[in-house]
Amino acid sequence: MSETMEDAKLTFRRYKDGDHKVHSWRDQIFQASYSYKCPTYIQSTPPCQGSCPAGEDIRSYLQIVRGTEKPSAGMQWQEYAWRRLTEANPFPSVMGRVCPAPCETGCNRNEVEDHVGINSVEHFLGEYAIANNLKYVKPGISTGKKVAIIGGGPGGLSCAYQLALKGHEVTIFDDHELLGGMMRYGIPGFRTPREVLDAEIQRILDLGVKTRMNCKIGKDVTLDQIRSEFDAIFLGMGAQAGRALPTPDSDAPNVVTATAFLSAFNDGRLRYVGKRVVVVGGGDTSIDVATVARRLGHIENAKPSDLERAIAGQMAHDVAGISAKQGAEVTLTSIFPIDKMQANKHEIEQALAEGIAILGGLVPVGVVKDASGRATALRVAECEAKMVGGKLEINKREGSERDIEADLIVSAIGQAVDFAGLEEFDNGRGAITTDRNYQVQGKAGVFAGGDVIRPHLLTTAIGHGSIAAEGIDRFLNGEELEKRPKIDVHTFDLMRKMVEKGLNVEEVHEPIRGTDSMPVAVHNYDNRSGRYVIPHDDMFLGHFTFTPRYKRKIITLDRESALGNFEERIEALAEDQAVNEAKRCMSCGLCFECDNCVVYCPQTAVFKVKKNQSTTGRYVDTDYNKCIGCHICSDVCPTGYIQMGLGE
Repeated sequence: MSETMEDAKLTFRRYKDGDHKVHSWRDQIFQASYSYKCPTYIQSTPPCQGSCPAGEDIRSYLQIVRGTEKPSAGMQWQEYAWRRLTEANPFPSVMGRVCPAPCETGCNRNEVEDHVGINSVEHFLGEYAIANNLKYVKPGISTGKKVAIIGGGPGGLSCAYQLALKGHEVTIFDDHELLGGMMRYGIPGFRTPREVLDAEIQRILDLGVKTRMNCKIGKDVTLDQIRSEFDAIFLGMGAQAGRALPTPDSDAPNVVTATAFLSAFNDGRLRYVGKRVVVVGGGDTSIDVATVARRLGHIENAKPSDLERAIAGQMAHDVAGISAKQGAEVTLTSIFPIDKMQANKHEIEQALAEGIAILGGLVPVGVVKDASGRATALRVAECEAKMVGGKLEINKREGSERDIEADLIVSAIGQAVDFAGLEEFDNGRGAITTDRNYQVQGKAGVFAGGDVIRPHLLTTAIGHGSIAAEGIDRFLNGEELEKRPKIDVHTFDLMRKMVEKGLNVEEVHEPIRGTDSMPVAVHNYDNRSGRYVIPHDDMFLGHFTFTPRYKRKIITLDRESALGNFEERIEALAEDQAVNEAKRCMSCGLCFECDNCVVYCPQTAVFKVKKNQSTTGRYVDTDYNKCIGCHICSDVCPTGYIQMGLGE
């Protein structure tokens, strides 16, 4: 009989079944006079942050929400957490709704019972900020440097936001009437409410960011004109051109791409879709985001996140959902079997509940047209699809062809970049080639990010924009572009935290004989966040008790209630739920003040730092005159923050 998650017992045992001999700990404890290993306090990147394409400092804002890290005087913890979150991502309320949350798939808590609802806490903080009209703080200086952002989607807006905070003058060029890119024109309003999107965009504009809307590069302004007026350029056009079906007769007028369909719907131009709609999902831009998170986080028992999905797979679901709401009979086909589709189980269940037929294991092979040239059916064949050497391989079953009648056929198999007016940046493969700083190859002062590099998540574009902004800032200051860290994320800054508390670290002057009594560094501490993601097996998971996840309410519609219903389906957590969910965070790679090391140290060598000298991440220290190197403190440290070192 299989156990449910609630019935399962957590058994993190030091001795396993079959162990008949008790091994003496004395074999592992060094003699005091010869000990050379003592506790070191090593800050590492947790796998949630290592899996986040935007590099959010997730552990930090969860520490604030749970109450471990206290806000500055006069600031509410909700605002403090929101400000820490938005150092990386200026769209917490939007991403809290639509990001597939690879951070949750990478979460080490999956090895205990279930991941932390990171996405839902982000959603809560974003809603709090809008409700309380929180604003970003304008910089007190202006550099006089001007940067052009081409494309007002998530990548361009993220880059503009970061550059404006650094004091640069930013102008966004976009060929749409409104900013937002795929957040507005690629996702329907019942998943990204327009008032929420507008509020988070307006905060960026309030920093002084200028816009030139309905402006087409090459038509309304030339690239040479932009180069003459601006000191640097960021290319964030996105990939808003859809990929047509690679089948004969796919040029029929009622065969469209998903991006064209969604853009028409979000523009208000789409009023009627026909009675029978066939959507083709999956393809070369469908990405299983969980694989990235799983690789970074060393997770073997990952649970699906609330909103886990891939680009084309979810785009297909959006199109199908809109069509169903307009009373159409909708069929969604995928080259993969249903249980291996890009969208997660929850999304598939939602689609089925709304009366959408899902057919897996089918590949389109042609379009049937009538005498007028319009499509009347999609011809499909049974197939087996699998990834071989990183490439998609589709084996069609001969003689299995059949037709699915359709008044409208929508291709959601991927996206492409429109290089009109910007042809010089096309690398010949329909994308732009950049370095790790996202500077375009061979084009000094020109940077790029988002889908123009490779179609991926909205969150990925936000991360690209942030990193590119740092590169642009260094370029404008005449500095060499630095080598990016192996793990390129926003991390908790213990030095900044100490400065906030008035604990200044002094300059280093030789000779140095250690830092135990000299205030030139934090004694026995090293920040390895840029090169090390801490796995669950470096932690003491036995410390954590079974605690169910606080899940957001997601409204499931049926075939009747879906018609004409464009209301939002996901509700934010209440404040107490968000706090309790944050408390489930295991603070991987950073102290969360559990006192285990102090309680279990047999020599009383590990002690609490005095209150007037302690900060988050600086809660305990070691007296080396007492330490015998027994490593018990390291064994019982739940977060893996204490590691044995010094001379090994």
